[in-house]
Amino acid sequence: MIEGAGKAIDILLVEDNPGDVRLAREALKESKVYNNIFVVEDGVEAMDFLRRNGKYRGMPRPDLILLDLNLPRKSGREVLAEVKADDNLKRIPVVVLLTVSRDEEDILKAYNLHANCYVSKPIDFQQFVKITKSIEDFWLTIVKLPPK
Repeated sequence: MIEGAGKAIDILLVEDNPGDVRLAREALKESKVYNNIFVVEDGVEAMDFLRRNGKYRGMPRPDLILLDLNLPRKSGREVLAEVKADDNLKRIPVVVLLTVSRDEEDILKAYNLHANCYVSKPIDFQQFVKITKSIEDFWLTIVKLPPK
């Protein structure tokens, strides 16, 4: 945990692959920053969580969103577009992560929808941990996140 940091960072992971969820949890468990990770499996649940609808009433507003682009029911692109168009949500940093696409068109579309960064998911576990740690170091240690 960072010296002087007493409050947990809330992270919303939007990922439908249980294996990738497990990898992300494991990588973030070793975090230098105290964090709470919340997981939803599709884009509809992501928007319900962010808007605190239904079973997500009372949930915290996340400080950071880790978003897969390829989701059931509502794609990550649709979620990204809705988040960045909503005055109450648009300042939450969105890291497009945990996606197998390295296609330039996907990258361009994500940035055109105002993703804060795009990181291709590696296949190798050690690389996955390394990338997750890099995201953690940058977004949770270096960057000053907007107030809730």
